[in-house]
Amino acid sequence: MTDKSLYLTTTIPYVNASPHIGFALELVQADALARYRKAEGWTVRLQTGSDENSLKNVLAAERAGCEPSAFVADNARRFHELQTALSIDADDFIRTSSDPRHRPAVERLWRACEASGDLYRKSYAGLYCTGCEQFYSDGELAGGCCPEHLTKPEEVTETNWFFRLSRYEQRLRTAIETNELRINPPSRRNEVLALINSGLNDFSVSRSSERARGWGIPVPGDPEQTIYVWYDALGNYLSALGYGEKAETGALRQFWLDAHRREHLVGKGVTRFHAVYWPAILLSAGLPLPTTIHVHGYVTVDGRKIGKSNGNAINPLPLAAAYGADALRYFLLRHIRAHEDGDFTIDRLEAAYNGELIAQFGNLFNRILSIAAKQEISVGARLDAIDEEKVLATRLSVGRSIETVSFHEALAAVFDLVSYANKRVVELEPWALVKALKSAAEAERFELKTLLLTSFAALGGLLREIVLLLAPFLPETAETLTRQIDILGGAAPSDVKIVPVFPKLN
Repeated sequence: MTDKSLYLTTTIPYVNASPHIGFALELVQADALARYRKAEGWTVRLQTGSDENSLKNVLAAERAGCEPSAFVADNARRFHELQTALSIDADDFIRTSSDPRHRPAVERLWRACEASGDLYRKSYAGLYCTGCEQFYSDGELAGGCCPEHLTKPEEVTETNWFFRLSRYEQRLRTAIETNELRINPPSRRNEVLALINSGLNDFSVSRSSERARGWGIPVPGDPEQTIYVWYDALGNYLSALGYGEKAETGALRQFWLDAHRREHLVGKGVTRFHAVYWPAILLSAGLPLPTTIHVHGYVTVDGRKIGKSNGNAINPLPLAAAYGADALRYFLLRHIRAHEDGDFTIDRLEAAYNGELIAQFGNLFNRILSIAAKQEISVGARLDAIDEEKVLATRLSVGRSIETVSFHEALAAVFDLVSYANKRVVELEPWALVKALKSAAEAERFELKTLLLTSFAALGGLLREIVLLLAPFLPETAETLTRQIDILGGAAPSDVKIVPVFPKLN
């Protein structure tokens, strides 16, 4: 066990529409990592929230005929509900437009960068994608369109505040090359280094209040300007810890200033903001850098990124209700490779449900626990030497995969142990022992009973290890099975009813 502290965050998504399955992927990844570290004895704070001070949110509210505050509150509620639907054990959910902790923290962060001489005003003309809330150069466009949303950006000319990103080029390069700031996977690290080596330009950190529709946090001392939504949103990682209180104590001290690890989980489309802009702002403000930025790919449909603006968004809430939270978690963690894009279809989800969760995993537990309940046999917790070696190898494999947040590899290792346990069941044949025991002569009953109890002790040990390993990924399933195994590990009452954790689909 350890007393190490981990501050783990997801991005905070725009709330211009209901959540889609792409963000569900990020949530379950973060939750699985947090649960794994907690099981190791770490002190963990998992944080998520909603990005509300955005022009795209205002425009969506106008199209819906709603006031922005009511519109973002309604959608933020849906994102909060997604946590319950997916069994996400988050410690905090921050709303940037209404949480009283947020604005004071963003204002303090602004003043800290200003005191460092890193903020200045200048006029600017550029191509702006409202979907990304980002300026693009001609060279960054794809056929004249935003590479993320495939829409033409608008030409914007105005006077804004700028941040001296160029001042931090060498410092950022050194931090990444020395792994002071680790970017995972290495391919994303290389992309960020290539961006830095191409030369960093200062970037705009405010918008005219007129263009922002008066929505957002005003620039301190300049009410005609609104703080750029990304500068505002990135500040949530500090504001929820009490940075705005100006006292370097409590959560801010434990989970940022003195934390063993400060880890962000982000999608590949926002790598630049988290791996370049955000660290530079922190350096300007005199604050520690994140220790790791984990970058995941997209959930796609027919190879296209799932997104609200792409018209192919898939709502995860009805999926979780229909198939169960753990089934959806399993698919996202096992069948969407952690650092790559992965296609989602109902057919693929159901194939994983039937072929893996029922046929492999569910069948293993159902047949052992059902026999134990029916025969009133205690399910033990002892591992045979041969099983112990396999379990240890699985633990090490899962641990290595977690270090790189390669959840698909971790679950592949666990299911390899499931396959091994199924083979052990075939070898031990507990049903054959039960049948033989029923017709055995009195002289043979003691030996057969001993063999049966020994078999269930060994199989019980394997089941318990599988449940422990699966708990961060499938928490509801692990809780249900732990309860059943614990009951059968005692007196094994005959009225115990073993219910399949993954029932057959209708």
